[in-house]
Amino acid sequence: MNIGIFIYPDAEVLDFSGPFEVFSTANRLSSIAEQFIPLLIAETLDPVAARGGYSVNPRCTIHDHPPLDVLIVAGGVHTEVMKNTAVTDWVTRIARSAQLVASVCTGAFVLAEAGLLSGLSATTHWEDIPELKSAYPDVAVIEQQRWVDQGQIVTSGGISAGIDMSLHLVARLASVALAERTARQMEFDWRHNTED
Repeated sequence: MNIGIFIYPDAEVLDFSGPFEVFSTANRLSSIAEQFIPLLIAETLDPVAARGGYSVNPRCTIHDHPPLDVLIVAGGVHTEVMKNTAVTDWVTRIARSAQLVASVCTGAFVLAEAGLLSGLSATTHWEDIPELKSAYPDVAVIEQQRWVDQGQIVTSGGISAGIDMSLHLVARLASVALAERTARQMEFDWRHNTED
């Protein structure tokens, strides 16, 4: 499975590094060779300056990447990227064929702008919940939940919640046992949602 993780200038570092680590660790622990292939994707192949000046080299671009089974949109300073129609059109297009589309933190704004959250429940970083409610009144914004799973669309709270959500995705795509082994290997205390 190709796991595309979309990054952009001022993306929150753990928003993309956390999911990348979850899927690369799950891949190492899986009995299936190359079960998960995480790919950092950006608009161009130029190095991306994430939050704090953290420089990252994307592996693919939105114009040139293998077919994606899963797309994860990182959060961060999202105001410019959500206005970028090349990005939102690409996200909409990928959603037509991908098994899952997910967001971490304020990546939910990109999904909402692409029209993918309309009529669904979703979440984001606690600090950005009022803005998401105000900007997208057709989205049922959920508070105090690590992630919200709506089938094909999954959103998570801020920063570290993306790791919890990614472990949930591993459980969905492979097994709970693999997700639990992955969390243990990462020495991460996997926080489930209250209803889990």
